[in-house]
Order: sequence, then structure tokens, then C-alpha cells
Amino acid sequence: MILIAQDTTDYGHDLGMKDGLAVLLERLVKEAAGHGPHTGETEGGLQWIRVMYAYPGYVTDRLIEVMSTNKQILPYLDMPLQHAHPKTLYRMRRPSNIDWVHKTLGKMRAAMPGLAIRTTFIVGYPGETEEEFQTLLDFVGAMRFDRLGAFQFSFEPGTSSEPLGDPIPSEVKQERYERLMELQQSISLQVNQSYVGKTLDVLVEGFDNGISVGRSYRDAPEIDGLVLVEGKTKVGEIIPVKISGAMPYDLAGVYIGE
Repeated sequence: MILIAQDTTDYGHDLGMKDGLAVLLERLVKEAAGHGPHTGETEGGLQWIRVMYAYPGYVTDRLIEVMSTNKQILPYLDMPLQHAHPKTLYRMRRPSNIDWVHKTLGKMRAAMPGLAIRTTFIVGYPGETEEEFQTLLDFVGAMRFDRLGAFQFSFEPGTSSEPLGDPIPSEVKQERYERLMELQQSISLQVNQSYVGKTLDVLVEGFDNGISVGRSYRDAPEIDGLVLVEGKTKVGEIIPVKISGAMPYDLAGVYIGE
């Protein structure tokens, strides 16, 4: 199951709930009780719960506790941050306390070893200076996100950014985009290499030239990487895979349950 919304952490706020997402997750886990976590040992049941699009300002201590103490909830969080420089974030009309983001991510990683964090950033937002962009690069280098998507700012009439125009040349946007993605590709490869020799549960989703193709807890459908698996498997199974190889975005391994 994938929980997805424009902001999943806003769930229940209209009902006066401070920790609505945490309450919802606890209820989902309770409904799935008795079906096992995500080891593939039991057929049927709700084995994987993935949370997407969490707003940094609403990741509470209770949410972290619920995610870290229930195995059905994958240690994965998609948290779009958009930028890392306070001035850029201010122009985006987003919270600009990046130190708070550091603190929150640190608490989450301490509570959930192996936590996979996906984020997205925008480069070339109106007014972004080279200094501001360098702050973003430094932030990405320090935080070492598992997954990262990037977009070049695109002017859209009628949006809140319309008064700012589109002053940054397209070639500058492209150059910054390439620098950011080159940095992230290096980080992704290093993070993936750290899984070589380890065993991950993989959900098999199909086959390609005799190789099973699936996803681990670190991989959301369509936007993240894949795990390529040697061995006889069935679609829909969650199987143990020993990782034998790493690429910048994908992993390779062998099914060890045969």
C-alpha cells in the first residue's frame, strides 16, 4: 500500500488532529495484524506500507515513533524539500529554517537505521544566485539522500512565482541541473555499493530477458530504482535477495530462497 497526497502529513488537520498520519498508520498496521511484516513468510495481508510526499514541518516525534516501531511501515519517506538556501526558500514561500530540516532528518535516521529518503529540488528558481546554488550542492553532499529528483524552473503564468519572471538563462539552469545530478549520481552509487553483500526483501514485479525485476523497500514504483534478481521467482512474491552488484540507481542480486 502506498499512501500518497499533495501532503500526507496534513492528514487529519482539518479534523483538528495534530498527528493524523501517525493515527492512520497505526490503524492500518492494526488492520494488518497477523499477516506478518514484510518477510514474505505469509501470503496475503498488508505487508508493505509506503509513505509519500511528507511535508518536513509536520514530521512529528510520534510519526517517527510509529514508523520506527511497526515493521509493516517501510523505512522510506519522500520529503520534497525544493531547495536548501533560506533566501531561495523564502522566495518560494516555503519554510526557510534549513537547520530544522537537518535536525528532523537526523532524528529520523537515528530512529530508523537504513531509512531511505527521497527528495526533490528545483534549480534555476528566479533569483537563485551561484552562491545559493552552491549551498544546495553542499546540503546534498552532506545529507546524502538515497533518491533525488531535480527539475529546472519553468515559468507558468498565474502561479505565485509569476511576478518574479524567469530571469535565469536556460543554459544556466541546465548547467546547474547537470551539476546537481552528477553529484547525486555519485552519492547514489556509493549508497548502493554499501548494500553489496547484504540481503534485502524484494517484491517481484516482472521479468526481463530471464531476469526477475523487482523493488526493495528503498524503491517506490516508477520513480526509484529496481533490483535485478537471478533465480526462479514468481510475480507478487516478496523474496530474500543477496545483493551482488550496484549501479548508480539499481541493484543486482541472487534469490537465496531456492
